[in-house]
Amino acid sequence: MLINLFDVFRARKVVLPVIHVESEGQAMENAFIAFEAGADGIFLINHDYDCGHLLKVFQAVRDKFPGWWVGLNCLDLYPDEVFDVIGNDVNGVWVDNAFVDETKEVQGYPEYVKQKRLRARWLGLYFGGVAFKYQREVEDLEKAVEIAKNYVDVITTSGPGTGLAADVGKIKRMRKAAGNFPLAVASGITPENVADYLPYVDAFLVATGISKDFYNLEPVKVEALVRLVKDFVRRK
Repeated sequence: MLINLFDVFRARKVVLPVIHVESEGQAMENAFIAFEAGADGIFLINHDYDCGHLLKVFQAVRDKFPGWWVGLNCLDLYPDEVFDVIGNDVNGVWVDNAFVDETKEVQGYPEYVKQKRLRARWLGLYFGGVAFKYQREVEDLEKAVEIAKNYVDVITTSGPGTGLAADVGKIKRMRKAAGNFPLAVASGITPENVADYLPYVDAFLVATGISKDFYNLEPVKVEALVRLVKDFVRRK
């Protein structure tokens, strides 16, 4: 871990709504919804455009919210390629696959990404996918988590598909293997089920569970999720 999630946010639990970018105006409107709801930050993710377009939208959002945490998931780039195109105004990078392979003794590609990041002197948080949807089936979950701690800042997992909740048993296993290392979930979280995950998860990357459609957040749901997470922290 190069950057500590808890130091960045000065909080034990964070909510990061995920905005599927359709246009600059749409991204801006949804960023405002998340900001007004008290979310800790946002992730912008591209489905319909390349990362070049996503970066232009990011810059517009960054200019509008200069002190707020804004991260990116460039779906069309490999992890190492992301560090060729971002600067330190990008607060976080999320990749669905950090390419950790628990079946191998040498983690060649994760180490390459780590060194490239160090050379870039990028100071943001790296959310790396482990046992993530639509990726390789992990044979040894605990070993994969242990290895990932050497290469990412936030171990990030998901349920079996978009909008599908992760098995709580899987999350408990990952929490135990991670120890105090930050753990994020990036699918299937809703205001109705977040209580099941709050004891084990540090960061919630949420889209479907707080949205009214693929591109637009539902303000009431965003507010409810943020409130539930913050109430949990206050009770601790």
